[in-house]
Amino acid sequence: MPTDVQPRIALLIDADNAPSEMIDEILTELSTFGVINTRRAYGNWTKPGLHGWQSKLLEYALRPMQQFDYSKGKNATDMAMTVDAMELLYTEKPDAFGIVSSDADFTPLVMHLRAKGAAVYGFGASQTPKAFVNACSRFLYFNALKELGDGIASRSDRRDTEEEGLSPQLQSVIGNGGMESSAQVNMTKPVAGTADVVTPTHANLPVPTNLLRQNTKLLAMLRDAVKATQDEAGWASVGKVGTHIGNKLSFDARNYGYPTLSKLLAAIQAFDFRDEGTSRVAVRDRRAKKAAPLQTGVASVQPMK
Repeated sequence: MPTDVQPRIALLIDADNAPSEMIDEILTELSTFGVINTRRAYGNWTKPGLHGWQSKLLEYALRPMQQFDYSKGKNATDMAMTVDAMELLYTEKPDAFGIVSSDADFTPLVMHLRAKGAAVYGFGASQTPKAFVNACSRFLYFNALKELGDGIASRSDRRDTEEEGLSPQLQSVIGNGGMESSAQVNMTKPVAGTADVVTPTHANLPVPTNLLRQNTKLLAMLRDAVKATQDEAGWASVGKVGTHIGNKLSFDARNYGYPTLSKLLAAIQAFDFRDEGTSRVAVRDRRAKKAAPLQTGVASVQPMK
C-alpha cells in the first residue's frame, strides 16, 4: 500500500471577482500542497465580463458552475460557493480548500472550514479585506503570484535559484540598505482600520527596508515569533519561526516581494543570522543583549562557636 498519499484539495473560484489570467499561477501554487481533485469556477456565465474565463475552463479542467443573478445589481455566486463548500466538506472531505476571491463575505465560511480541520488557501486582490486574509491558513495576493521577471520560465526553477542566492533586484535593495525611495516602489497603502500591512503591487519590487521597518505590526509579529521559538542563547530556527507565525495567522513573505521568510528577515535588518544558506539557518533579535553570566555567589559560612 502506498504511504505517500497527497492531500486532496478542492479549488473554488469566484470568477466574478478573480482575473482569469492568474489561474495558472494559482494552480501552480496549490499544487505544492497536494493534488487538486475538485476544480470549480462560479459565476453568471451569460455575462460578457466572464468571457475571459471560457478558454481557461477546458485548458485547466475547470468545471463551470452557472449561477444566475436573482436580483438586479447583486449576484448569488458567493452563496452558491458557500453551499458547495459545505457539501464538499461533509461528503468528499478534502484536506484543504483553495478559495479564489476578494470578497470578505467568505470569511465565516473560511473560519468554519478551518474549525473542521481543513486548511484554506486564499487568493485575492491587494484590496482584499483583512478579515478574510487573516481567516485563511495562508493567503497570497495576485500580485505576489506574478513572475519575478528574471527570465526563468519554470517557477520551480526560479524558486531553486532564489534559494541559492538573491536575485539582482533583491541584491540591489539589500545592498544599499533597502533605502529605495517610495517613488521607486509602487506601494499599496493599508485600508483604514485594518492591520498595518504594506504590500507591493508588483512582485518583482520588494518592499524596501525603510518601509518594512515602519510597519510596526510586521516587525512586532516577527520579533514575537523569534522570541517564542528561541533557545537559551536567543537563536530561533527560521523554520520554527515560520511555523509559529502560520499557526497564528495568514502570512507569506512573497506578499512583501521576498521569495522566502529568510530573505524578508534579512531585508528588515533587525536580526542577526547564523548558518545562512543551510537548513539550520537561525536568527536572533539584534536588540537582545547577551545575557550576563549568572553570578553564583557563595554564602559565607560563619564558623560555629
